[in-house]
Amino acid sequence: MNFFRGVIGGQAAGPQPSGAETIQKLCDRVASSTLLEDRRDAVRALKSLSKKYRMEVGTQAMDHLINILQTDRSDSEILGYALDTLYNLICNDEEEEQDENAQKQADDLGAQFTDTFIQDPEHVTLLLALLEEFDFHVRWPAVKLLTALLKNQCVQVQGVILVSPMGVSRLMDLLADSREVIRNDGLLLLQQLTKSNAAIQKIVAFENAFERLLDIITEEGSSDGGIVVEDCLLLLLNLLKNNSSNQNFFKEGSYIQRMKPWFEVGDDNSGWSAQKVTNLHLMLQLVRVMVSPVNSPGATASCQKSMYQCGLLQQLCTILMATGVPADILTETINTVSEVIRGSQVNQDYFASVNAPSNPPRPAIVVLLMSMVNERQPFVLRCAVLYCFQCFLYKNQKGQGEIVATLLPSTIDANSISAGQLLCGGLFSADSLSNWCAAVALAHSLQDNLTQKEQLLRVQLATSLGKPPVSLLQQCTNILSQGSKVQTRVGLLMLLCTWISNCPIAVTHFLHNQENVPFLTAQISENLGEDERLVQGLCALLLGICIYYNDNSLENNTKEKLKQLIEKRIGKENFVEKLGFITKHELYSRAAQKPQPVFPSPEQMLFDHEFTKLVKELEGMITKAVHKSSEEEKKEEEVKKTLEQHDNIVTQYKELIREQDAQIQELKEQVASMSSQNEQMHTTVTQQLSQIQQHKDQYNILKLKLGKENQSQSNSQGDGSQMNGLQTEEITQLREELEELRRQHALLQTQLGDKDALINTLRSEASQTAEGSTGGSDNTELLKELEALRSQVQSQSAEINQMKTERQELLRRAEAGSSAAVPGSDGSLDAAKIAELESRLAAQTTETERLKEEGKSSSQSRAELEQQLASATSTVAILQTEKAKLQTEVQESKKEQDDLLMLLADQDQKINSLKLRLKDLGETVDDEDDLDARDQTDDDEEDEEDED
Repeated sequence: MNFFRGVIGGQAAGPQPSGAETIQKLCDRVASSTLLEDRRDAVRALKSLSKKYRMEVGTQAMDHLINILQTDRSDSEILGYALDTLYNLICNDEEEEQDENAQKQADDLGAQFTDTFIQDPEHVTLLLALLEEFDFHVRWPAVKLLTALLKNQCVQVQGVILVSPMGVSRLMDLLADSREVIRNDGLLLLQQLTKSNAAIQKIVAFENAFERLLDIITEEGSSDGGIVVEDCLLLLLNLLKNNSSNQNFFKEGSYIQRMKPWFEVGDDNSGWSAQKVTNLHLMLQLVRVMVSPVNSPGATASCQKSMYQCGLLQQLCTILMATGVPADILTETINTVSEVIRGSQVNQDYFASVNAPSNPPRPAIVVLLMSMVNERQPFVLRCAVLYCFQCFLYKNQKGQGEIVATLLPSTIDANSISAGQLLCGGLFSADSLSNWCAAVALAHSLQDNLTQKEQLLRVQLATSLGKPPVSLLQQCTNILSQGSKVQTRVGLLMLLCTWISNCPIAVTHFLHNQENVPFLTAQISENLGEDERLVQGLCALLLGICIYYNDNSLENNTKEKLKQLIEKRIGKENFVEKLGFITKHELYSRAAQKPQPVFPSPEQMLFDHEFTKLVKELEGMITKAVHKSSEEEKKEEEVKKTLEQHDNIVTQYKELIREQDAQIQELKEQVASMSSQNEQMHTTVTQQLSQIQQHKDQYNILKLKLGKENQSQSNSQGDGSQMNGLQTEEITQLREELEELRRQHALLQTQLGDKDALINTLRSEASQTAEGSTGGSDNTELLKELEALRSQVQSQSAEINQMKTERQELLRRAEAGSSAAVPGSDGSLDAAKIAELESRLAAQTTETERLKEEGKSSSQSRAELEQQLASATSTVAILQTEKAKLQTEVQESKKEQDDLLMLLADQDQKINSLKLRLKDLGETVDDEDDLDARDQTDDDEEDEEDED
């Protein structure tokens, strides 16, 4: 113990050992001591010496310290000392007093010790296991040591943690620790862990990291919170940036909606602390990560939609128009709003409706453009406004039309400032940066919009009093020829190239000015300095566009003459070389990387992102157009015409095929509907047949019952005169009913004849049209179905006639029975009337047959007259109509059969009652069987007489 007192406490007498010797003795004591207290004191001493003698402690004690972590797990105090010592060895603390060389040596030393520690992956796994210790003196140093390891050797440590079972889950548990120090250092650890490793980012996200981090941000006060909020936001940025899987998970989890309260800034914006500015800046960056142009279009559009629906875009626009907002927050807010509305029609329409809180209210676009063309505004703010304007017009033809409309003579309002007036003012101001920004903004108003390019040709500008107005196109070329600054000329040339590209009318207007082509050729042919090479390349591009999109409407400036002019004045090879100056410029590739205009200084603001895409598209086509001869162009035009004709023919055939497909589909639907109707009719007919059979059975049962009742009844005497009178009246009624039934029978026969004629007509029409029509098979099937229906109706009519015959037989028998009880004169009178009725019935039957013949002849003549006008479609329609009519008639026939059955039942009852009365009067009434036997006996007697 005296040794430790000498090391830690005051100096003892005698020569003092060196630092290396002391550390060696401490290491021996750690390795050989059996008492835990001795080892603990030795490790504590190493910790105190680890900063001063970092090199010695690291080289001699590293293995002993790791061994302590493995063997002394039960003592949290010695574990804490060992972890603190390892942290002092590995961590590179940046001290202000150290010079650059000393700091570099310290960093190299930390990296060296980190490599030594992670040579065995089990050491990192051991640290992960120590994180499960709840003791503060163990858990906190373990977190700090892992963070230091990740800072020095991130990739290697990430690989070990990734393959370690439950490694990431143990680290995520740190966020749930109730001790804020461990939780906050856990955030720093996760920041280092999630850097540039998509696999770990996904695991952390699916460990419910978003929910926990957003809860911490809310607990800490959102944008008004401290450094902890900043750490949470940095971790969220690591998880979401360039990770489409986590972005989709963030959106699907409805976490975008939880971002809206972050931007609820109060009216009093005077107190903006540095931490609040940092927090809000990171929050805006988090929104931009979700809608970045580098994301997939589908994911970006989905996030933009969610941000509009939850009110986040509206909240951002409120900050945009608020007062007292710091400049850097305002700039970042403008950039954020730009990407939220970029390419989203709904969001762009909403942004166009936002008004600034001024008197009178002005559109937010106008207020922002006023800042863009104001040279006193910060450069980064002006770049942000330009980016916002570009995003507002991106794929927004409606917005482009509204901007160009503010420049047209019919829509200019002298009492208010419009966007078009601000752009024209900036285009012709003395500030070259305003000229460039206004030119690029106008170019975006024309991007991929032929209509607005033609509309902008109508814009007229008043240059000075007493002079006629000139067009905007002419004024741009006038300023270009005056030799202004390079930035101004580059902006105007980009505007002109965008304007006349793919617009032959604009090319004609440009070439109509006789000074433009000589100016361009002079600019291209001169040998100027490095600063002017870009202008030469843009002039060559503009002249090449005039050749490529020339419709040869001007005789002096046709394609061929312009190419001859280039060959004589410039030379084709020289022209192509000057054209290549654009893509070879050092700022071209930087502008082509991303849409947002980010420039270190105003002087480097030369290229626009959309213009770089236009140059890439046109450079090759212009080069080919310049080298082509007139014969090759004629051949190409012929080929184009042939292709256009071929395309037109293909289009016509496609339309014809579409029409035929529609017709086939319609016919299929008709066939399906008719098939269903046919099935329904079959079902109906089947039901009717079953019902008829049931009625026949009921009728036969009634007949049997009547016969049994007649046999069982006894003869009785009564008042004959009264019964005869009643019987006579009932017989009269029965005769009247019989007459009515005969009339109905005649009517039914007539209707059946008409239907037969119509069916024959349809059959003939169908047979005539079946050969040339595609629906012949369907018509044949329909005719078969109609024939079946007709046969069914005829069978039903035959059954009705049979029932009527049986009824007449019953009446005849009843009359025969009554004739025996009444005087002879009445019987003879009744017989005469019955004979008369029968004769009339025969005459009507003959007349019915004659009408049938006439109907057949008339239907044949009608079929001959209409044979040429028939078609497959009308045949199908007629068949459908007739099927419906036949179905209706079947229903009517069913009803008539029911009525007849009811009448027969009533008449049977009346006949039975009459028989009973006759029997009561003492008259003999023969049953049906007796009458049949009597008829047979009479026939036999007549045969015998004939033989004699």
